[in-house]
Amino acid sequence: MINKIDCLIENANENYEIDVQTWTETAKKLFQNLMSHEEVAAGCALVGKDFDDVYFDITFTDSTETHELNKTYRGKDYPADIITFAIFADDEDSMIIERRVVLGDIIIALDKVEEMAKEEGKTFEWELKFLIAHGILHLLGFDHQTEDEYNFVVRHQIEAIEG
Repeated sequence: MINKIDCLIENANENYEIDVQTWTETAKKLFQNLMSHEEVAAGCALVGKDFDDVYFDITFTDSTETHELNKTYRGKDYPADIITFAIFADDEDSMIIERRVVLGDIIIALDKVEEMAKEEGKTFEWELKFLIAHGILHLLGFDHQTEDEYNFVVRHQIEAIEG
């Protein structure tokens, strides 16, 4: 059972005013909503591990930064809306420190959030929640390489938002 969820959010994008406290609480709620789904809780990287708390970081940036990160770490030459570094899912045993699981980092390009929200006919807030939920699922070890995996991830993102 998770006793505490910690999330540190940094807004490194000067073009967007973000209420970090509100989005920190939103990210924690999305995490709780995702973990309340039996399929997520039973299939995530946390299963069978001995811990009390979880921790993850979110950095809001821009597409120039995600483009550079994508090229450097993923060998892909385009700006991403979101990049996750799933530290725990990639190396579970080394990332439990004093009964605290360090899940990893989520990096989100706010200009891409705005662009996608317009394209999809959604609000900026909805699209940002959608991407945060997406990032959390990656931190928990879920991927979307197949159509079934993609449908699983998207379904749980939407359900987490609807809470």
